Amino acid sequence: MSNSKSTQANSTRRISFLKGLWPFIRPYRGRMILAFFLLCLGSATILLVPLAFRDLIDFGFGGRQNTGGGLLGSLSLNGHFLALFGLASLWALTIAARYYTVSWVGERVTADLRSAVYARVLTQSPQFFETLQTGEVLSRLTGDTTLIQTVVGSSISMGLRSLFQFIGGMVMLAVTSLYLFSLNLGLMALLILPIMAIGRKVKKLSRESQDKIADASALAGEILNAVPTVQAYTQEQREINRFADRAEVSFITAIRRSRVRAALTAIIIMAVMGSIIFVLWIGANLVNAGTMTGGQLASFVLYATLVAGGVSTMAEVWGDVMRATGATERLLELLHAKPAIVGADSAQLLPQTGKAEIQFDKVSFRYPSRLQTTALDKITLDIAAGESVALVGPSGAGKTTLFQLLLRFYDVTDGSIRFNGQDIRELSLHELRGKIAIVPQDSVIFSANALENIRYGRPEASDEEAIAAAKSAQVEEFINRLPDGYQTFLGERGTRLSGGQRQRIAIARAILKNAPLLLLDEATSALDAESEILVQEGLNAAMQGRTTIIIAHRLATVKKVDRIIVMDEGRIVEMGSPEDLRNQSGLYARLASLQFDV
Repeated sequence: MSNSKSTQANSTRRISFLKGLWPFIRPYRGRMILAFFLLCLGSATILLVPLAFRDLIDFGFGGRQNTGGGLLGSLSLNGHFLALFGLASLWALTIAARYYTVSWVGERVTADLRSAVYARVLTQSPQFFETLQTGEVLSRLTGDTTLIQTVVGSSISMGLRSLFQFIGGMVMLAVTSLYLFSLNLGLMALLILPIMAIGRKVKKLSRESQDKIADASALAGEILNAVPTVQAYTQEQREINRFADRAEVSFITAIRRSRVRAALTAIIIMAVMGSIIFVLWIGANLVNAGTMTGGQLASFVLYATLVAGGVSTMAEVWGDVMRATGATERLLELLHAKPAIVGADSAQLLPQTGKAEIQFDKVSFRYPSRLQTTALDKITLDIAAGESVALVGPSGAGKTTLFQLLLRFYDVTDGSIRFNGQDIRELSLHELRGKIAIVPQDSVIFSANALENIRYGRPEASDEEAIAAAKSAQVEEFINRLPDGYQTFLGERGTRLSGGQRQRIAIARAILKNAPLLLLDEATSALDAESEILVQEGLNAAMQGRTTIIIAHRLATVKKVDRIIVMDEGRIVEMGSPEDLRNQSGLYARLASLQFDV
């Protein structure tokens, strides 16, 4: 008994997820009302067809005189056929109009839903993606929304049409022959039981199937973004086998779902056809006994067919709805995911001074996925406006973590970070990040031409401003050798460029942004010696008058900074000018001895 209640509650909960689609459907309720009107008109039209056949058989073929009774009155034989054609034409037009209307709504709702989910995902902090793979998100944006489009754009309409036909057909069956209707009702009651039992199984398998497909998509997305590494380590066959295994699992799960749905379809068809044949047999005996006319029997069979067809369609629609509930649930998880990092409710604005003064006040931090490990331990650091500071130290010292906290990809566990005297948690994310330009170690190039990639730093910038930034970053040194210069398409993720060229594009993008704070995450690591000299000149120009924080592993690139901060195990262990630190016997001197001849 408790299991039954649990199953019913779970089913109700799953169906309630479809209510989450209402905010996306509400703006188009006018079209939905139109579709509902067309649905009613079409259902009423099809319910008149069996009556027209009854009159045609009894008065047209049966030899009885039509004295004006029946649906079609005193029409001639040709008139009966014309009336039937008129009903069929009206039915066809209403179906076509309804199909277009609900398809439009389905496509529109799906597009809006995809955009809303994508917008929500794009506002999530990096910790959101520590547990959710990009491929999983893409699977939900494509596969799951397609399922929802099927339900909103066709299945629900088909289900309502079938429901109307079922109800109207049942009423007309009772009016035509109460005896045959009672028999038909008993048979249909038997039909509902297996449909409900198998429908629960389909619902469970549908969610499982979607999860397996998402797993395969997540793996494919990860590997396709790392093809050079896979090929360099000759792991192509291994990755092919891994994906094939996941694809096979998703196939097996899908086949299990299809097997259950096929069984459901077979049961429905056998029951429907058996019911029609049985009722037809009983009716034929009634016609022979003279208690029913041939036209009445024909109309009863047609109504029974409509009712049976309605039940069959509703069973299929129910399967689609069950699949859509799982898809909707997965999408709403993304849509309702709250960003871990949000701007203040009454966000403050930074003064437009063009300067950036940064203070780290006893900052401690632990990554949400690694709470037992302290990434930063009571960091206190003041960086004056216009100062250039280099962060050096071994891997894992916490240098990149400082950048992530400064950009508010994460919030500090303890302490505070101030930008021009204001706690960055009191600023809007747009305001804060708008004042920061960054050149990451792994430069990102978008699928666009060179000019648009540079202009990504400030989309409203003119061509002349973007080209000037490119010249400062020494981009023009190689851009003029490309087939179409600045209009050359750079390929997905910049596949047409070398690592150093991609990095110079990223530097030009940061220069164009013209922010008061410049973050350089080993910005010249991918450059050869000659290019490094050229780019360093551009960086030096970009650093003039700006606060600059540099993460450096190659100490040769930070010989001219104002101050070096040496970090180790999340703490600041040394601080001073390059010359001062070289003369000490600390960590910096040891690192320098490994890179320079001393």
